Amino acid sequence: MGSENVIIGTTFVLYITAMLAVGFVAFRRTKNLADYLLGGRRIGPLVSALSAGASDMSGWLLMGLPGFAYAAGFISLWTALGLFLGTYLNWRLVASRLRRETERFDALTLSDYLERRFSDKNHLLRLVTAIVILLFFLVYTTSGLVAGGKLFSHVFGLPYTAAVILGALAVVVYTSFGGFIAVCWTDAIPGFLMIGALIVVPIVAMIKAGGVGTVSEALVRVSPHMLSAFRGNDGQSYSVLKIASDMAWGLGYFGMPHILARFMAIRSPECIPRARRIATTWVGLSLLAALAVGFTGLAALPQTLADNETVFIALVETLFHPVLAGICLAAVLAAIMSTADSQLLVCTSVITEDFYKTFCRRDATEDELVNVGRISVVAIALIAMALALDKDSKVMGLVSYAWAGFGAALGPTILLSLYWRRMNQKAALAGILVGGGTIVVWKHLKGGLFDLYELLPGFLLSLLAIAVVTWMTGGRTSDVADGGTPSEQPLNED
Repeated sequence: MGSENVIIGTTFVLYITAMLAVGFVAFRRTKNLADYLLGGRRIGPLVSALSAGASDMSGWLLMGLPGFAYAAGFISLWTALGLFLGTYLNWRLVASRLRRETERFDALTLSDYLERRFSDKNHLLRLVTAIVILLFFLVYTTSGLVAGGKLFSHVFGLPYTAAVILGALAVVVYTSFGGFIAVCWTDAIPGFLMIGALIVVPIVAMIKAGGVGTVSEALVRVSPHMLSAFRGNDGQSYSVLKIASDMAWGLGYFGMPHILARFMAIRSPECIPRARRIATTWVGLSLLAALAVGFTGLAALPQTLADNETVFIALVETLFHPVLAGICLAAVLAAIMSTADSQLLVCTSVITEDFYKTFCRRDATEDELVNVGRISVVAIALIAMALALDKDSKVMGLVSYAWAGFGAALGPTILLSLYWRRMNQKAALAGILVGGGTIVVWKHLKGGLFDLYELLPGFLLSLLAIAVVTWMTGGRTSDVADGGTPSEQPLNED
């Protein structure tokens, strides 16, 4: 390994060491299962907002989106716009109500919340929700370990298998020790690191390239349509349907368990307006900067890249001293780890609350549940690591599939459960099954409408299923709490 890689590798080691130290400190503050899964519902607005953003975007923000912009030009703006709107609407429509309702029902997981919200005495809704979360999160976690393996292999010159194991080990240690507190802290720190790197890299690249005009010329050299948001590089018109398909990524937010967990854990509903402003500002700046990385890469790099998704890494290595390059590449590592740890923790909450405590030992002690949670982190990581050892795995394909699965299966059910008094248990179950089933089927169909991103039809069909089943079963209020249903409680406005 050359001297430059030694310096970059040293930066990585220092970063991982710092994250492990955070996990140890959080370990000392974790007293019970509520602490382990939701940080005792005492996470502040700044940490909640940055943690939600960092765990949301993952390595996709520094690799996938810049690569898309590098290859496709301005049509990548539609995906970024959908993600921004989805972030804002999730904080505006879901955060306050979900925070209040999960506390009102004393629910630590989404499965727990849905069961109590709809008085599901036979635990069927809890079981189906838990299975959906575990299955799609195994795919999602695998994508993070694949990305981490490729990054570790690039920096340290390790064989891919060894790189995957090293990355997984670092995530498992601080997640299993510190739980939700460690995850939030180790996601908030990357939040600063990611946005700093994303802003600095395209600015330096644009200066080196010679300004905005040079970047525009570089885009036009690839294709005269690269500067149009309404035509693809092949000159074909970008239809309204295609734009809607790209923007549909934003619908996924309503069903993302690792993001919704931040809403459930925030200190109080009164903190949410401030957290929303921080989160949407962070996401907006990050998305614009990520697009700029892709655009400036076409002008600042000496040759065309074989792999579009390496544009951020290539710019960093070309433009900066190894010390600064190491810091910027640590941002990629931070993004990957910040999502992987959140996913592992949500899977752990499902196993401890929704399977072990509900179906195995209802009288389990707090210490026992926390220990089961820590063992679960290791077990899930081992399964995901085994899947990630396939070097041919495509990170974006895995992320896209899992994102659509959560958005379609859980999004409409969570959203309507907070607003529609008449919705019942059968409708909630139908929404989850129809949404998730649509994703599985649609993914295997090609041509015409089936070329749409499967999240859009999955989300719409799930909404339709909930409405139809509610109507057919004579929908009634099923939540059992004094003081009003969710639909009667006003949103916490600014």
